[in-house]
Amino acid sequence: MTIRAIANETIDRGDILRGILLPGTIGDYVVASYRRYLFGHATLQDLPDTPRFVINATNVQSGALWRFSKPYAWDWRVGKIAHPTTELALAVGASSASPPLLSPARLTLKDSDFVPGTGFDLQKPPFTEHVYLTDGGVYDNLGLETAWKVYDTILVSDGGSKIAADPEPHTDWVRHALRINDLIDNQVRSLRKRQVIGSYEAGTRKGTYWGIRSNILKYPAPNALPCPVDRTTVLAEYTTRLANVPAITQERLMNWGYAICDAAMRAHVISGAPPPDAFPYPASGL
Repeated sequence: MTIRAIANETIDRGDILRGILLPGTIGDYVVASYRRYLFGHATLQDLPDTPRFVINATNVQSGALWRFSKPYAWDWRVGKIAHPTTELALAVGASSASPPLLSPARLTLKDSDFVPGTGFDLQKPPFTEHVYLTDGGVYDNLGLETAWKVYDTILVSDGGSKIAADPEPHTDWVRHALRINDLIDNQVRSLRKRQVIGSYEAGTRKGTYWGIRSNILKYPAPNALPCPVDRTTVLAEYTTRLANVPAITQERLMNWGYAICDAAMRAHVISGAPPPDAFPYPASGL
């Protein structure tokens, strides 16, 4: 599988060094790696019409969400590009451009690329010509906003980590700033999570939330796959990097994702569905 092939490669360390020592930015080299290992030169126009794929990034200039999709790319302040031909490698590179090292990703456009009158207050150069993007999670870590105003049923799969307590935080400006960034990210995630779960409880939305740190026993689905919380906690604490992941760890993560998705969906969305017979990779377990 292509998606597993890139999980066998470590690209972050080398791309960071290239971006520091060679011409170009770290983001440029990460995009080149996505192009090499995963997407080739495929563009947003190579995506299927359904389901609708939306790749979110954060526009550093406007402070708003930048959405990549097949029908359009859009920042509500800067404007809309109809039928964009942006390479998938660049869109995904922008979406995963985690600050500070991998950010920003750069998008070069022309003012004429935008549909006239579709931006609120920033549809003009340089905003329409040189776009600087960072990780979509800076603005919306659960990717809720894209669907929130349109759909009544919201399914949330949260693979994000939870910030760990630090009894002796660093006080030098670099590592202290990184810790503060993590705290901000954790708060954004927590607020979005409370928003979506609160909407389920209030009956304003249908759907379910599941996360990599969820306890499967809290989802009342009959005959859920066995997922001891001590084993799933180990998987949840696996470091998130653009780095080689051992094959058995890949399979255990996929097994856990499959099991918790099944339990959440059968508990809250499709209660009559039959339970699964086994994990996708039974030999690997959790």
